[in-house]
Amino acid sequence: MPDTPTPLIWLAGASGLVGRALLRELGQQRGQERPVPPVLALLRRPDPSLPAQQQTALVDYAQPASLAALPAPGQVFIALGTTIAQAGSQVAFRAVDFDAVLTVARAARQAGAKRCALVSALGADPRSSVFYNRVKGEAEAALVALGFERLVIARPSLLDGERASLGQPARRGEQWALRLMRPVAGLIPAAWRPITPERVARGLRLALAQEGAAVQVLESAELQTVGD
Repeated sequence: MPDTPTPLIWLAGASGLVGRALLRELGQQRGQERPVPPVLALLRRPDPSLPAQQQTALVDYAQPASLAALPAPGQVFIALGTTIAQAGSQVAFRAVDFDAVLTVARAARQAGAKRCALVSALGADPRSSVFYNRVKGEAEAALVALGFERLVIARPSLLDGERASLGQPARRGEQWALRLMRPVAGLIPAAWRPITPERVARGLRLALAQEGAAVQVLESAELQTVGD
């Protein structure tokens, strides 16, 4: 009998800090004895900085049909996110951090995906009085309701990475916070200490590959040590 094809992985947000780290993290499994699923990077526009061999698909997150036409995944990683300053308004921010996130997760679930990993944020809470945290929490709750067999949610603190190298616009507040916090990072409690995208990606990949509760939340302090 022919070998059963290895299920595909969808990765939404491959152009961002954690998304790019996930591409590397998932790619590092190549050459191991266990078959590694190919990764399909979902993009809103072409990204010439991605490796030439990387499989990509252009999608419109406002048009679910553009995702329904894709090859079915076995699992999906969602690393979509912006800031209100970058988006320009709360409505535009929600369109990315809630609507697009849910569109990808729902399309993957409907196509048969059983496992999902989401990059959320420290302080995510659907009952929060802070708009950013509330939207992040609402996105988490919406994905829980989809009924994945396993859903892993990462809530990283401030990401310590270089956005300029990815061609992303500078986030001034983030830059200033990192300048202040990097010299004293060892004195900051792990829950609030800046975290590298690589640690977030590794934590998500390892946790999703394991058996466990239907929903697992990885707070930033735990992400700092996963895989050590």
